[in-house]
Amino acid sequence: MQGVPSSFLAAFFFLSCFICLYTPDLAMAKHAATGVTRHYKFNIRMQNVTRLCQTKSIITVNGKFPGPRIIAREGDRLVIKVVNHVPNNISIHWHGIRQLRSGWADGPAYITQCPIQTGQSYVYNFTISGQRGTLWYHAHVSWIRSTLYGPIVILPKRNTSYPFVKPYKEVPIIFGEWWKADTEAVINQALQTGAGPNNSDAYTINGLPGPLYNCSSPKETFRLKVKPGKTYLLRLINAALNDELFFKITNHTFIVVDADASYVKPFETDTIFITPGQTSNVLLKTKILTSNTRFFMAARPYSTAASGTFDNTTVAGVLEYNSNNMPLSNNSTKGLALPPLPAINATSYVANWTNKLRSLGNLQFPVNVPQTTENNYFFTVGLGSDPCPKNQTCQGPNGTKFAASVNNVSFTLPTTALLQARYFGNSKGVFSTNFPSFPLNKFNYTGNPLNNTMVSHGTKVVVLPYNTTVELVMQGTSILGAENHPLHLHGFNFYVVGQGTGNFNSSTDPARYNLVDPVERNTVGVPSGGWVAVRFRADNPGVWFMHCHIEIHLSWGLRLAWAVMDGKLPNQKLPPPPSDLPKC
Repeated sequence: MQGVPSSFLAAFFFLSCFICLYTPDLAMAKHAATGVTRHYKFNIRMQNVTRLCQTKSIITVNGKFPGPRIIAREGDRLVIKVVNHVPNNISIHWHGIRQLRSGWADGPAYITQCPIQTGQSYVYNFTISGQRGTLWYHAHVSWIRSTLYGPIVILPKRNTSYPFVKPYKEVPIIFGEWWKADTEAVINQALQTGAGPNNSDAYTINGLPGPLYNCSSPKETFRLKVKPGKTYLLRLINAALNDELFFKITNHTFIVVDADASYVKPFETDTIFITPGQTSNVLLKTKILTSNTRFFMAARPYSTAASGTFDNTTVAGVLEYNSNNMPLSNNSTKGLALPPLPAINATSYVANWTNKLRSLGNLQFPVNVPQTTENNYFFTVGLGSDPCPKNQTCQGPNGTKFAASVNNVSFTLPTTALLQARYFGNSKGVFSTNFPSFPLNKFNYTGNPLNNTMVSHGTKVVVLPYNTTVELVMQGTSILGAENHPLHLHGFNFYVVGQGTGNFNSSTDPARYNLVDPVERNTVGVPSGGWVAVRFRADNPGVWFMHCHIEIHLSWGLRLAWAVMDGKLPNQKLPPPPSDLPKC
């Protein structure tokens, strides 16, 4: 640097620092081709939160409820340090993230990791590959996800655009469920007595129950302030524990452009149907209004379960035009009309709605659905029962305890993580590989319920060779009541190639499969009294949880794991675990 004036050097360094400070995109530009690394720190701690005139201490991320937003671009690496400051065991699942060769970061307790114990920490380290849209994170141990959840916003790669009109603004809208009671006490009591769990007291939008509930203050209503004639991208997430939901805004329509962070052929609708675990991006075009105007947005459940076994209430928020910070009082929403939502048990409406979902399927976003499959499975999913232990009175069906199963196997969580056991060859006594590919006893699945509703128990996994193609037909049963079961598969997206009512017919139904542009998802509803067929390629080595995302059904055992073997090449194998992997 000889001959360069010191004043020039000073100016150069100042300018360099200025660029780093104020244009972080430039500071990260050297990683632009492969994405950048983004660091987050999640302190899991108790926080007092007041809703419906009652304050309770809840488990949160960084004291926030819902949790803070994670923002990244497709191709970015996320390094998230989670520190547990609460008495409960913690693990966090990054719902919908493919986790290609990063199964140690997937998060379900006792499947891919032992939970993070009090005072301990764990760094989740993974790359977002080939995904853009809205996903979310949530606790994946017991019922802690009732308050520990938040959005993952994945933007397209730099210098690429959405395959739809650029929105004026993007807004996450997370549906949740609120209990006045401690949810750990709720699930513990249910498992002890064998009965269904106590219902939640409210649904929430972004943590707020809205004006329709008793003792809800004006501050407890979600307000979406909009400008006229603009397009808003609503990033919808159903983080409720036990309920599928219909969502609507009075006198407005949506254009659905994405489901589970996969682009779909856009279609217009005035109602959204979304199950626990599912996400969807929808466009909202606001009206040309010059006055201060308000409209209700509302969500309430879809359920075919018996009345009284679910929270049959409605959460409302307010869409506000030209609000100029108008104060909101309970009186100011009294005259607003609630949007008419489908009937609680509108099963045919749900079937018609989900049939509208089709992959975008263009050159940039092709549909890679397997045209033929090497491994075919038929799983019955539904409820069942366990005998009441001696010297105990049980409150489940006919004095038994409620249970749930896949192919009549109710999955028992191990006490050590399956992925560790498999990776180090210590599976003996932890799990077996004899999960049945088909029901051992065939019956009229959607007909008159069986007299014998007892389930079997075990920690059984399905083994898949690397890169095999899989077809899975999931058949709902009517045992102890037909219900819609939203099944979530970790580590993969799958294509929804068919669905129907009644019993699946292996001779005639496959001829009607959509193998051209089926929707790609990570969570799909097995229809109440019906079936759904999905296909995927087992290209991700590891142990992957699959379960009903209705939390009580998960707790009752409606869950299993897929063990995908390593491939032959180095980039087809699961790397060793990180050194800070929690111990059981």
